[in-house]
Formats: sequence, C-alpha cells, structure tokens
Amino acid sequence: MPQFRIGQGIDFHQLSTDIAGGLRLGGISLPSDKGAVGHSDADVLLHAICDALLGAAALGDIGTHFPDTDPAWKGIDSRILLQQCVDKVRELGYALCNLDCTVCLQAPRIKPYIPAMQQEIARIVQVNPDQVSIKATTTERLGFIGRGEGVAALAIVLLMKP
Repeated sequence: MPQFRIGQGIDFHQLSTDIAGGLRLGGISLPSDKGAVGHSDADVLLHAICDALLGAAALGDIGTHFPDTDPAWKGIDSRILLQQCVDKVRELGYALCNLDCTVCLQAPRIKPYIPAMQQEIARIVQVNPDQVSIKATTTERLGFIGRGEGVAALAIVLLMKP
C-alpha cells in the first residue's frame, strides 16, 4: 500500500516601500511599489510550500534548515531553498502528488501572474503545472494585510511513498 503524508505551511512577511525590485512571489517578480522584508528574498509563497513539504515529511520547518541567523542564507533566492526541500523529501522516498496554496495580499492583484507562478513552482518541484493550485484573496482591507503592511501565504501538500 502506498503511504500518504499531508503537510501544511504558513508564512508572513512585512511589506515595505524600501525594498527595491518589486515583490517576489511564487518564484517570479511582480511589479509593485512594495517588496517583502526578509533575510532571504522573502518569497512568502515559496516559504509556505517549503514548510508544507518539510512538515509532511516530519523534517521540521524552514527555520530549522535555513535559519535567518545564518549569513549563508542572506538574500538567497527562495527557489534554491524550495529545491533543497524537495530534495530532502525525495531522499526519503516521497513523491509530490499536489500542492494547494493561498496567497493573502491586498495589493497588487496577483491573478494575472498565477499561471507564471504555477509554471515556475511546477518546474522546481518537478510536477505538472496542473498539480499546483494557487489561489488569491484579500482580507477586505482588514488587519495588517488589508492595510498593505504585509503578505501571507498558506500551502498544503500531499506526498506519496509508492
């Protein structure tokens, strides 16, 4: 019988106009007057996916593997972190069945960029894009996300060991 494992991840980052280059989300850059603040490139979506993968495999969390106190991870592209998490999961014999993600962000609207994010994430985790679901929501202007002060992402993964 195949063994299935489910993992969930969540991440939050502050947004700031002091971050140049737009917003990194899902492995791509989106035009925005604000960027996410973080030790790495602060890609909240990829960080949530990393936590979901690691959690499903009972490997801890992203901070355990890539602590923000380690200068080696300063400014790193989160696609590299995601690839390393995928490698750790595969070393245990698991294959990714699917990802289901939600981004909570007031602005910018990300719907036009979702297909590109799905393609990039699918490329990194080596699955078909139809195995990567990305949804977006606002908080109807409530809380720190609604005020444009932050962004959050949630991810759920299903792993299978044949």
